Amino acid sequence: MAKKIHLFVIDPQNDFMDIPGATLPVTGANADMDRVADLIRRSGHRFDDIHVTMDSHRMIDVGHAAMWEDAQGKNPNPFTLISAQDIENGVWVPRDSSRRQYMIDYAHALEAGGKYQIMVWPTHCLIGTPGWCVQERLMIALQEWEHKEFANVDYVTKGSNPWTEHYGGLEAEVPDPNDPTTGLNTGLIRVLQTVDTVLLCGEALSHCVMATVNQVMANIGDVSKLVILTDCASPVGAVPGGPDFPAMAKQWLRDVQKQGVRLMKSTDF
Repeated sequence: MAKKIHLFVIDPQNDFMDIPGATLPVTGANADMDRVADLIRRSGHRFDDIHVTMDSHRMIDVGHAAMWEDAQGKNPNPFTLISAQDIENGVWVPRDSSRRQYMIDYAHALEAGGKYQIMVWPTHCLIGTPGWCVQERLMIALQEWEHKEFANVDYVTKGSNPWTEHYGGLEAEVPDPNDPTTGLNTGLIRVLQTVDTVLLCGEALSHCVMATVNQVMANIGDVSKLVILTDCASPVGAVPGGPDFPAMAKQWLRDVQKQGVRLMKSTDF
């Protein structure tokens, strides 16, 4: 019996590409997605399904500067970290003052997870903008695959709730009990549990790819079916005076490989 193979592409959107006009470019991302497009054209007949997550934000978002201001009413610069203590001390507060306690509680919950503090990113992947769209060569390859295989790509949107980060494709960092779209995507998990091999790729390796793979690993059971395409994902660059995201991504790849996840180049598939 032929093995059931799914391709899982995480946030392959223009705002993450190192191309003109991108608001949060990841070095190497455009070439990464070109390689994913080549993989689909070369081996797409072997894929039973393709899942594509779409980071889908609004202008007012916990990870955008437009949400926050200091005592002088100035918005933070991109790559500013905001802690619960910062909000409590009035260093940075939500522009809607009625949301201050909510955001304090949220920041504490986020930090309790041990992975993140609130990060102010350049405004990116605004719904309906060119930056929100899938990288051009990959989009063409996906459409060709749909036509040839008589199938529809499974597009999974995330990040539309402005009050919680949603790095991973399966669940927000702090789910909102009043918003089912932020909770665990049990339907997608059930689908992935039926698959023999899941090829994972996308942007950025240090954030949304890492978060998505971690969520899949925590819920899928057999992690040996997971394959990360290492030439189809790149990390966010190191922040001066801040996190070294490339080093973090390299260490994470070593860690998940020890747990049974396979690493492979797309050209070797």
